[in-house]
Amino acid sequence: MISPLLILILAGYWKLFEKAGRPGWEALIPVYQLYIMLKLSQRPLWLLLLLAIPGINFIISVGILIDFIKSFGKVGIGQITMSVLLPFVFIPKWGFDKSTRYVGPSASENFREKYRNLDKSPAREWAEAILFAVIAAMVIRGLFMEAFTIPTSSMESSLMVGDFLFVSKINYGARLPMTPIAFPFAHHTMPLTGTKAYWDGIKLPYYRLPGFGEVKKGDVVVFNYPMDADSPFYRPVDKQENYIKRCQGSPGDTLKLEYGQVYVNNQPMPTPPNAEMEYLVHTDGLAGIFSPGTLYDLHLEDVQQYTRADFTVNTTVLSAEKLKSYPHIKTVKPDIKLRGVYDPEVFPHDAHFRWNEDNLGPIIIPRKGWTVKLDSMTMPFYRRAIEVYENNKVQVKGNSILINGSRANSYTFKMDYYWMMGDNRHNSEDSRFWGFVPEDHIVGKAVFVWMSWDTNAPSWCKIRWDRVLRGIN
Repeated sequence: MISPLLILILAGYWKLFEKAGRPGWEALIPVYQLYIMLKLSQRPLWLLLLLAIPGINFIISVGILIDFIKSFGKVGIGQITMSVLLPFVFIPKWGFDKSTRYVGPSASENFREKYRNLDKSPAREWAEAILFAVIAAMVIRGLFMEAFTIPTSSMESSLMVGDFLFVSKINYGARLPMTPIAFPFAHHTMPLTGTKAYWDGIKLPYYRLPGFGEVKKGDVVVFNYPMDADSPFYRPVDKQENYIKRCQGSPGDTLKLEYGQVYVNNQPMPTPPNAEMEYLVHTDGLAGIFSPGTLYDLHLEDVQQYTRADFTVNTTVLSAEKLKSYPHIKTVKPDIKLRGVYDPEVFPHDAHFRWNEDNLGPIIIPRKGWTVKLDSMTMPFYRRAIEVYENNKVQVKGNSILINGSRANSYTFKMDYYWMMGDNRHNSEDSRFWGFVPEDHIVGKAVFVWMSWDTNAPSWCKIRWDRVLRGIN
């Protein structure tokens, strides 16, 4: 499903393209749309090459938009600002406004003579445009929308490696910078040098602007990886690595997994239709290794052969059902761990709880204002939240628990927490391994995929057209 805001923007571009004598459908094709906008403003087409550079691509996109709307006579600072900050309002407004017309390429000499101060040199105009684009891009990226890419398979096949998506900051409310002194558009590490892109000598308290709503179960959420607070990185919250997972548990929920099925408050949670997991494949011994075509068509990953007749593969339920119909395939069934088989890597990393990635819980997810009794059975679950996320000094001396030097038998949480899991259940590092995600780590909600690139596609065209401009459910 395409975002309603994106539909408004595309409808506006369609009408503006038509006003400039171009077919409206050209506005719907990613990248090609920007190519046409450059032609209409007479800016150099080589700027498209800069779209491949992270961070720079955002500035270039904003600059192309500014030049484009100037070509329709929108040269006022207020008009430029609103087109960048509220494109879903002003792009369709001007597109359907009968008085708005294409007045010529904004980069042409005739346009400058008509609309610009003649004392400004082209170099000064470019410098001002770049400065405005940087500032506008930083505001948009920090408060409204940010572009992300999917680098790993932990959310497949809901989100694919090579998906380029937009994450909304306004759905949950934008989080104001907590580490304000940082290099623009570099998250935590400088490109090329590999040095820190921020200075943590100044830290601001956590504050979030009002949003449209709260994180809900089933939302696909981008958040900061909580374990980056530890060695070797010791990163501030807003400079920790960005992760993307699906929210499976909200503050105050009781969550458990039984043979891979998630239950929240004793109710089964729906499994995402494109979720993946590991399957045991038993053949008649004549199948051999799967062909490249079969691997690609059924999206079979991490294929491991254990005997002549037995394999494990990672794939979706739908692909597993299709695989059953293939010649030589005897059985295909989920590779689910048994209850009681202890995995020390699974949260809370305590042998008293003989849990694994398919069987764990019940766990109560902390919420703001909830008071938990502290003892040897609850401390494995909540010590990190109390100590690391809520900045308390915790000591355990024998049977006594001290918080900030005072003996404590209970603790009241200051923040809400969430339980996040990847849709690729047997190939995801998530809350099953490191526990809760605090509310101050939430970055935003993934809303739609604007481009998808499949490097493994057998054809020359690597674009997954069925995923372009696709909403995220």
